[in-house]
Amino acid sequence: MAETSILRPSGLAHIVFRTGDLSAMVNFWKSFLGAETVFESDIIAFLRYDEEHHRVAIIKEEGLTLRAGPTAGLHHVAFSYNTVGELLMAYKARLSKGIKPAWCVNHGPTTSIYYKDPDGNAIETQVDNFDTVEEANAFMTSSLFRENPIGTDVDPDILLERLEKGVSDKELKIRVEIGPRLDIPANL
Repeated sequence: MAETSILRPSGLAHIVFRTGDLSAMVNFWKSFLGAETVFESDIIAFLRYDEEHHRVAIIKEEGLTLRAGPTAGLHHVAFSYNTVGELLMAYKARLSKGIKPAWCVNHGPTTSIYYKDPDGNAIETQVDNFDTVEEANAFMTSSLFRENPIGTDVDPDILLERLEKGVSDKELKIRVEIGPRLDIPANL
């Protein structure tokens, strides 16, 4: 029997979290994304940060427990920026609000800054390091990526300093090769 082709979605519409503390999660995500509330009640909130009617929904449920350690399921959600400058300006703005990153890394295909929300959900903010999908795919099939599919840790403050000194976006995106690495930080 021939496999039926599935019509692919045109985009990712939204993400939904469930929480025991709706207020803390809504406040965090509004601050984190610079989002606005579209609708909020005692049990649900819808947030938007772009042209979509909502990108994040948060549902309050009673009796939930926070993660006590690694569990199976969704690892993180990711949000893209157009340039390293935008990624770093967002990092700087979040830092001024007391939102500190959990991990900063140049994966190769992306430069990424990870955070945690009040419920422990991991969030990636990232910029693509290659101008085309073909270039990214070529890197991801290279021996360098096979040796280190995780990436090289980076210091966003140093990247910010270099950016402010006029170092180009393209140069800031180059991954420093450190050899084999297969470990993702335990705090993610």
